[in-house]
Amino acid sequence: MLKRLLIALSIIALGLLLYSVFVENIFAPRLSPKDTAKITLNDLKLEVEYNRPSKRDRIVFGALVPYDRVWRTGANEATTFETNQNLLIDGILLKKGKYTLWTVPMENSWKVMFNSKQYEWGVDEKMEPMWDPNYDVLEIVVPSQDLEETVEQFTIAFDNKLGTLKLTMAWDQTLIEIPMKVSPSKS
Repeated sequence: MLKRLLIALSIIALGLLLYSVFVENIFAPRLSPKDTAKITLNDLKLEVEYNRPSKRDRIVFGALVPYDRVWRTGANEATTFETNQNLLIDGILLKKGKYTLWTVPMENSWKVMFNSKQYEWGVDEKMEPMWDPNYDVLEIVVPSQDLEETVEQFTIAFDNKLGTLKLTMAWDQTLIEIPMKVSPSKS
């Protein structure tokens, strides 16, 4: 009896492994790989964890990512933003901590929301953003810029080249910049 049970369990385990490898393709690289954008300036440490979807000959903004709807700002898991110091973003205080980052791409500008709730995933089973606006702690609107070059893979980065810190997001032929600086107050 025990021998038959072990054989049955072995067959089931082998079947699940084969299914995972050939049907679900679990060992294939992710279509939207994880990435991290980091910057350290003196005592300031900022980090964004996100997933990087690719354009792959698709129309991105206004199609794949609809205008005027909340976007999880990447793919897969919700994008997170972490700061070890209080920041001023467009003159608004963002207290040190970890946030999820949500956006609403529009034709000429983007709404950017820093949300205090941590979400397991970026969308629900209906592919609707899991974002809850009741947890937004900061919301700003920034202009979008057209790029001459196409950015194939969604990219988040920090730019401090000219001594003015910005969080940038670029994909396809669109770029946004979110200005930020360390808050002078210790509150």
